[in-house]
This record gives sequence, structure tokens and C-alpha cells, in this order.
Amino acid sequence: ITENEEENRVLPALEAILKHFPETLISIDTFRSGLAAKAIDLGACMINDISAGNLDRDMFRIVASRQVPYVAMHMPGTPGTMQKMTHYDDLVTDLVYFFSKKICELRELHINDIIIDVGFGFGKTLEQNYTLLRKLEVFHMLGVPILTGISRKSMVYKIIGADPGQALNGTTVANTIALLKGSNILRVHDVKEAVEAVKITRAYV
Repeated sequence: ITENEEENRVLPALEAILKHFPETLISIDTFRSGLAAKAIDLGACMINDISAGNLDRDMFRIVASRQVPYVAMHMPGTPGTMQKMTHYDDLVTDLVYFFSKKICELRELHINDIIIDVGFGFGKTLEQNYTLLRKLEVFHMLGVPILTGISRKSMVYKIIGADPGQALNGTTVANTIALLKGSNILRVHDVKEAVEAVKITRAYV
């Protein structure tokens, strides 16, 4: 969608939520620095960027000027081309290198609250998604929190032979594995079930 359409969808909703529920903490999912700036100025408190700054080179500058937490996600190419770009020399090593460079760039701009997201489903095959899930703890070497977004994704529902609407149980299993592998933040559709997974995992570990 165009930037104008994105703003028309996001900004009025953001204003309405914060007007009625001012204590709400809102993360804005966008790769556009212009929208990020406007949303933060209206009261959003975090930016989640699927391109880690690759689709808008001004994004890092905006985040630095506003000093909000920033989620840098790995995605090769664009949303339209990413599934044609699933070749890696070594998947985990390539992503560690990618995030190492991004974290250095962000630190140089004095952005301190950095979160990484390996980008499940974004430019990865089904097998590659599970490789990342299996080796998720490797990314702790980067010294920043790990956000995991696998809720109701195809990597879950294809394995169990279902559709997204039937993927809650599979999602809970996958979220639990991610937590055991050291994921610090879960991005989910089903909050109650995710909270229960967190509580049980914490009791276990």
C-alpha cells in the first residue's frame, strides 16, 4: 500500500486508542520512517521494522532522534520478492552477520534499545524456519533481546495440515519451543494462551 494509505489506516486508530486508553503501550509495525516519526510523536512507544532499515534509510535516524525501542527483523529483498530469495551460504551464520552489522549501525547512532527478530516466514523455506527455531539460542551471542513472531504462520499450520484458524495449539507448541530456546518476546494473536505458555515455561526452567 502507499504511505498515505498506511498513515490513514494507522494514525487515526493510534490516536483513538491513546485517547481512551492513554496507558497503552503501542508498537508500530512499519518500514517507513515518515510514518514511524508521526506515530511516535502521537504517542507510540516502539517501532517494529520488517526490513531493519533496508527499505528506508532514514528509519535509523528517526529512531535515534526519538530514542524508542527498535525491532530489526531479517527479510531478504521486499515482501514481494522475499520468497524468491531463500538461498543462504549458511542460514544461521548469514543472519548472525546481518544482525551484527545492523546492531553496530544502530549503536553508532546511540540507539540502545535494540531487539532482533530472525523473521520466521520472511524469505525462508519451511525447513529453514525450523532450523532457525532449533538454533534460536545462537542469536543470544549478539547481546540483545530476541523477538519471535510465529503465531499462526504457515510454518505451523502446514506441518499440522490445518489452516491459520486451526493453528492455535500448534502455535502454542512452537511458542513454547521458542521460549525454551531463549526468546525474550513473543508476538502473538492469542494473548491468553501465550501468557500461559510463558508462565509454564518459567516454572519449568
